[in-house]
Amino acid sequence: MDFFNRIPTHMDFEGQARAEKLSRIIITLFGAVGLIWGYIIQQFSQTVYILGAGFVLAALLTIPPWPLYRRKPLKWQSSKNGNEGQNKETSKKGKKK
Repeated sequence: MDFFNRIPTHMDFEGQARAEKLSRIIITLFGAVGLIWGYIIQQFSQTVYILGAGFVLAALLTIPPWPLYRRKPLKWQSSKNGNEGQNKETSKKGKKK
């Protein structure tokens, strides 16, 4: 169980943009090559197979959160005390009655 907790599962915003751009480039290139190759040999099924290979490659390169996509993490603000927010809500509810 500890093994699974150590696996990173996040990407930063710039990493998400990089992954999306890379997947679009891969799928577009494979689609163009597949269309040209399928036209040359007159087999549409080859176009579909090549495009499918592009989808698989794009998925393998862009879906997992590789270190390439985690270079610039966001600096989050520290959390406030949770009891303060609850007390304010409770006092507001009490005043309305």
